[in-house]
Amino acid sequence: MEELYRNIAEKEPIIHAFLSLAQKDELLAEAKGQEHTDLQGLPIAIKDNICTREFPTTCASRLLTDYRSPYEATAVARLKAAGAQVQGKTNLDEFAMGSSTENSAFGPTRNPWDPARVPGGSSGGSAAAVAAGEALAALGSDTGGSVRQPAALCGVVGLRPTYGLVSRYGLVAFASSLDIIGPITRSVRDAALMLSLIAGYDPRDSTSLRLPSQDYLRELQPNLAGLRLGLPREYRPKELGPQALALVDRWCAEAESLGAQIQEISLPLTEYALPAYYLIASAEASANLARYDGVRYTLRAPAPEVGEMIAQSRTLGFGPEVKRRIALGTFALSAGYYDQYYAKAQKVRTLIAQEFAKAFEEVQLILGPTSPTPAFRLGEKADPLSMYLSDLFTIPSALAGLPAISIPGGAVDGLPFGLQLIGPRLSEKLLLSAAWALEEALSTR
Repeated sequence: MEELYRNIAEKEPIIHAFLSLAQKDELLAEAKGQEHTDLQGLPIAIKDNICTREFPTTCASRLLTDYRSPYEATAVARLKAAGAQVQGKTNLDEFAMGSSTENSAFGPTRNPWDPARVPGGSSGGSAAAVAAGEALAALGSDTGGSVRQPAALCGVVGLRPTYGLVSRYGLVAFASSLDIIGPITRSVRDAALMLSLIAGYDPRDSTSLRLPSQDYLRELQPNLAGLRLGLPREYRPKELGPQALALVDRWCAEAESLGAQIQEISLPLTEYALPAYYLIASAEASANLARYDGVRYTLRAPAPEVGEMIAQSRTLGFGPEVKRRIALGTFALSAGYYDQYYAKAQKVRTLIAQEFAKAFEEVQLILGPTSPTPAFRLGEKADPLSMYLSDLFTIPSALAGLPAISIPGGAVDGLPFGLQLIGPRLSEKLLLSAAWALEEALSTR
């Protein structure tokens, strides 16, 4: 605890990873006398779109500046049951919509490796806090890559579990068919421990899978012997650049030296994942964010009548990126365009899931980069499309509901570059074991 808060005092004024933070003395006092548990007294940072009782849940939006949830997320409750304490709430892109944490209403988070660069998003605060030694571990949420991409850009581990494996109860909805809570940690072993504690059936989440709990940490087996790894041609484009391509070659060589078989595969629908995702996610965001009307639990603008009050409250409360996605989603759902856009995107999503299923008949896991580039400079990607391309390698597996993990894979231009492994549904045991073996072999933790 002393070490964490020394780092916070030194680095937080620059990095701005936290939106709210517990006092060290309060955490120490609460930790004393705790019975032995998995996370005995340890502070865990929580992304600020996951409900907690201790702190406001703002989603980094002006609309929810003072909102305090009357309940806590299931994932948070399970960590607390294991002895953890809520250290604070971390910064994010507003309502988790972004890939850089520049869209926060409370200012951007900066990358600990280079404060002139972004930490990724939308869980940028969580990833930056862990990378800077301000947090031991954190919870984030992943809709199209929001745990894995910031983990890659900050040089830490980020895990997106199978959709439905971790309860979404208490996670503020962005795109309900895609959202999932996942851990951001310093090591694969820590990610396995965190997943063991937060996974499991929850009757309060209608999408929760009825599966028995598992001890993923105990079941780790860092052995790649005989493992068939697929390397998609589409995840190795020339645009990656020579340093990144050399890293991919190194990953393959290390995996082969550990007994794995590398097989080139093709996922030709990859290019259609991005437009399909932004139609589906924006449509669901349009519906989910309709509840923020200035009447209940949100900022309320003064106005003479209700319609104007709602319009003014949303105009003042939502930032530009949230408004952009609401507009896109509302258009995609509107009469005359629903079949042309939203329904077609859902068909593409089904085809992408089928393409992954076919690939997993040949290979057991898929390997590739997490992000096309290392961390870019703040303000560098003002064009929305160039920002959306940051999730090029993470969105396809999210659309298919598959588990995936990003681990540190080396450096490009002196900045962290992430290695991503994708597995079939409910393959977390294999996924984590392979990630641990590569983490040890690459010595990049």
